[in-house]
Amino acid sequence: MIRDALQNFKLYTGFHPRLEQAAQFIANEEWKTLAPGKYEIDGDNIFAIVQHYETKPREQGLWEAHERYMDIQFVAEGEENFGYAPIGQAVVTQPYDSDSDYALYDATGDFFILREGHFILAAPQDVHMPCLAVDNSQPVKKIVIKVKV
Repeated sequence: MIRDALQNFKLYTGFHPRLEQAAQFIANEEWKTLAPGKYEIDGDNIFAIVQHYETKPREQGLWEAHERYMDIQFVAEGEENFGYAPIGQAVVTQPYDSDSDYALYDATGDFFILREGHFILAAPQDVHMPCLAVDNSQPVKKIVIKVKV
């Protein structure tokens, strides 16, 4: 998993050929005015999901990982607690669902605050738990860019 300030995202585009298109989407900042929903960037190869939600307590969180897509998640407004665990240290609790591209896990991971203007890049081996409250529940606007691997 990679974690950094959104302004530095371009530094990581060499990891996968499709990340350059994701960097262009981030740089043009159209996402600042987008309503919640799904937005195609390159068909099903790259798309963005704009989310508005209330963060939740950690005990309501779910450990998840994907096989077909990398996640780029960045907070446009607010902040949230975010969990990470290597897949080798996690146990599958719900097998992979190819239609939804995720499996659920039981894991003990590390948590950090994902602040406004910061992102994570989660590859298929990165089990993660997003959307968690820092102290109390608060509204968050997040953009999740799905990049086919």
